[in-house]
Amino acid sequence: MGGVLWNIGAFIVALGLLVAVHEFGHFWVARRCGVKVERFSIGFGKAIWRRIGKDGTEYVLALIPLGGYVKMLDGRVDELKPGEEAQAFNHKSVWARMAIVAAGPMANFVFALFAFWLMFMIGVPSVKPVVGEVRPASIVAEAGVLPGMEIVGVGDEATGDWEAVTYALISHLGDDSVQLKLKAADTSYAIDKTLTLTGWKFDPDKESPIGSLGIVPLGGKVLPVVDAIVPKSASEKAGLQVGDRIKRVGDEEITEWTQFVQRVQQSAEQPLQVTVERAGSDLTLSLTPDAKKVRGQLVGFVGLSPQLVPLPDEYRVLLQYGPLQALWHGVQKTWSLITLTFDMLGKLIGGIVSLDNLSGPISIAKGAGSSADYGLVYFLGFLALISVNLGIINLFPLPVLDGGHLVYFLIEAVTGKPVPEKIQEVGFRIGAAILMLLMGIALFNDFARL
Repeated sequence: MGGVLWNIGAFIVALGLLVAVHEFGHFWVARRCGVKVERFSIGFGKAIWRRIGKDGTEYVLALIPLGGYVKMLDGRVDELKPGEEAQAFNHKSVWARMAIVAAGPMANFVFALFAFWLMFMIGVPSVKPVVGEVRPASIVAEAGVLPGMEIVGVGDEATGDWEAVTYALISHLGDDSVQLKLKAADTSYAIDKTLTLTGWKFDPDKESPIGSLGIVPLGGKVLPVVDAIVPKSASEKAGLQVGDRIKRVGDEEITEWTQFVQRVQQSAEQPLQVTVERAGSDLTLSLTPDAKKVRGQLVGFVGLSPQLVPLPDEYRVLLQYGPLQALWHGVQKTWSLITLTFDMLGKLIGGIVSLDNLSGPISIAKGAGSSADYGLVYFLGFLALISVNLGIINLFPLPVLDGGHLVYFLIEAVTGKPVPEKIQEVGFRIGAAILMLLMGIALFNDFARL
């Protein structure tokens, strides 16, 4: 329950902040263009806080934190008093109106840049992208990638850590092939390996892009040795103790922690004969995993954690820069995310990427909570990612979004007259229907992942 509340709290903070940034973009440019702003609202529904500023604008914090709006004086919906025409949105030039509408998404991109700048100023703990294992008969195995190699580039992108590798690989989803630049241990030169990506697909809920290609990143070693036991768990009831080395389950020799996990998950409420080494002697215990439902299937769990041997410091990096360098890296990161998002949207429309990958508020809430758990740096990265996506979504050419308004204004700029009200109204209805459909798919995906 505490985890759910934490996720909800982080979600409200994240979405509230990003919506405020987006709407402030509209607000700021509208004021600079001489438009009267009547209301600046974060959230929808009943107001839980409001005040009237010296500028005459009503500032509102509403109950439902799933959006916001800036209410500007507009002669199409408001009765203008004498002398107010110059302050009305619809009486401004088409270029001023375009600037006001475009300012929301632009503010999201600027915020992402700021978040990345701050993140790189603080320092991002990361890990060199060194291959730990190569799964047999995998895509990377067929390409000749070997354990111990460091991935220094994917296509034209330099890759300094695993996050950079992941983003670069995702951008090649749907391509026939991609070239990896790899550096073997104790060498100063890079070699090229071509991965054949024909038919490459992966389920992001089950595996990462890296794992789906057959790469197991070099990381800390997980030993099949008991490090901690949950009180009243199946492990405690079976008599397992901290320090026990798990040697066998039934007749299967256990050399890797993942073997033990797999046997436990497949044996919900079924007794297992587990042989452990304790104080130099072997001891066989009967362990019956408890059961829990995961996506409709019973999965076993026993309530213990293994010993971890941390990754050596030589493979760890801290991505930390001075103010100017951090700004440059922030620009690069923001631009990389913008281009990647547009690329993935194109592949989504083209059917290369499944609609199953769409995520809604539940997934965003879980992402907000987990990133906040890891600390400020990771939460900033999450905010930047969502801010870029929010900016791009609002640029969709759907009349109910900023992008749709921009299309109407562009037509007006070219033809010299505004799009007829009836056509705009039909467009708004179609746009709203499409948006509701996409939101429905995203919510369905969210619930399917629970």
